Amino acid sequence: MYNILICDDEKDIVSAIEIYLKTAGYSVYKAYNGKEAVDMVNAKDIQLVLMDVMMPQMDGITAMAKIRENSNVPVIMLTAKSEDTDKVLGLEVGADDYVTKPFNPVELLARVKSQLRRYMQLGGGETPKDKLVIGGIELDDKSKQVTLDGEVMPLTPTEYDILKLLMQNVGKVFSTKEIYRAVWKEDPMGAEGSVAVHIRHLREKIEINPSDPRYIKVIWGRGYKMEVQYWIRRFIRYEEMCSLN
Repeated sequence: MYNILICDDEKDIVSAIEIYLKTAGYSVYKAYNGKEAVDMVNAKDIQLVLMDVMMPQMDGITAMAKIRENSNVPVIMLTAKSEDTDKVLGLEVGADDYVTKPFNPVELLARVKSQLRRYMQLGGGETPKDKLVIGGIELDDKSKQVTLDGEVMPLTPTEYDILKLLMQNVGKVFSTKEIYRAVWKEDPMGAEGSVAVHIRHLREKIEINPSDPRYIKVIWGRGYKMEVQYWIRRFIRYEEMCSLN
């Protein structure tokens, strides 16, 4: 029996979905905000998450990003809006599918079955320890391969090592000296400039717009960090604009 987590702040919707899923033979867990969902995924053996976008305390986009830090469990986003922006944001952060409210129970169950089938065929479970996934970037340390939105990126060994260091320490700021020591395994001795050159080349390969990077951010006067909150901030800005209209 598969365990499915329903997360929505509207209890009537949670109850309705629970009935559909239990009738279809699934075991159900319930959460009413993003924080509860993240805690539940970390504590329970969950095989699929149905996640609302707009919720108090922690929204679905933020919760999605946090879940993706440790798990590749399939997530279907539930949104009351039909705008493409909401769908794109969810998919960019790591959602596997979306359903727009009000939804057809037959369609919802079909999407649940499809995602569970795909998940189990791929092995299910946690993201392998030799793989790092942030947004559209996937680093496979076993094959030493990096893909961006499914496309293999031709990184040099040094670029690969820098990216791996940053992806293993999301949000942590590294000075150029720290990056040099970690990657080159020696004291920089004035060679920190080469770090900036390699990061520039790395950005040119993994960023849509290197001058406005989504992933590798410069913290002026301090160094560089891997940014996982890009899409969350973009979502917040979008919601703020909507509230002004």
